[in-house]
Amino acid sequence: MELFSEIYNCYYQVLRHLLCTQTALTKQQIADQICGEGFEESLLSIIPKLENGSWNLFHQDGDLFFSKLTSSFITPISDLQKSYLKALLTDPRMQLFLSQEQLENLQQMLSSVTPLWTQEQFYYYDRFIDGDPYENENYRRNFRTLLTAQKNHQYVDIDYNSPNGNRVHHHYVPARLEYSVKNDKFRVLALKNARDHNMKLEILNISRMQNVSLIEKTLSFEVDFNALIQNSYYREPLKLHIINKRNALERAMLHFANYEKNTTKIDENTYECLIYYNQIMETELLIEVMSFGPMLTVIGNDKFLKSLKARLQRQKKLITNNH
Repeated sequence: MELFSEIYNCYYQVLRHLLCTQTALTKQQIADQICGEGFEESLLSIIPKLENGSWNLFHQDGDLFFSKLTSSFITPISDLQKSYLKALLTDPRMQLFLSQEQLENLQQMLSSVTPLWTQEQFYYYDRFIDGDPYENENYRRNFRTLLTAQKNHQYVDIDYNSPNGNRVHHHYVPARLEYSVKNDKFRVLALKNARDHNMKLEILNISRMQNVSLIEKTLSFEVDFNALIQNSYYREPLKLHIINKRNALERAMLHFANYEKNTTKIDENTYECLIYYNQIMETELLIEVMSFGPMLTVIGNDKFLKSLKARLQRQKKLITNNH
């Protein structure tokens, strides 16, 4: 196992909890914990390595797995991890989640550490250039207010510029923050009171918010937020086949990490990935699929295939006209 992974750090957290278990575990119990703390597709990477012994962390006796470590082991932070954390602090997006005091304390603790990378070393060739103004103080204030409201299930008053240019003013309960890699923008999935005491789900770009202020009112009843999202999905998910060459499976899991999906192995080198999405996500998902590469094949659904073909035809026409 690698000493440190900045991409799949959840693997280490899951395995730490499994290794601290001093009782025998069945394969199903291990799988349940992996799904609960990681991702469903994590099963494809973790379970085989435990069974074939390449991760020599468990003693297997029949169908039972026993941890080889004691429950009191510690995991000190390595120099590489410190260097990674120092690099994260240089990202203006990370600073949105930290108060000024937290940021200064971390900078002081890591003052002697060289960052693993600098922001100037990155060149983003496949995303829009009009990203969110992360260093704008009004944007940062609105972002932190949304974070506070999300944690406390609290209503906020949002003054918002809609895409069609209208100024709107509504009360929402922020439920989830999402980041779009292609657009380099944050958006909030927010709940709004609808008729018959139901809640309506809306998606708002944070950069369009002029002002966000807390209201002394919290959500008085439980809302199944995941059910609201799932009810918005199209009936048929996007079906992809991934040929696992040149590390394509791992790249695909990272590429589509922000979507709800289910991945299964269908033969030695081929995996089927079902991605669940709705109308709001469709254009961005279409662009991400097109940018992935030849190791990925779109099998269905018909609606997505039709949109994909139309977009490819438009691009071909543009290329032809330019020549």
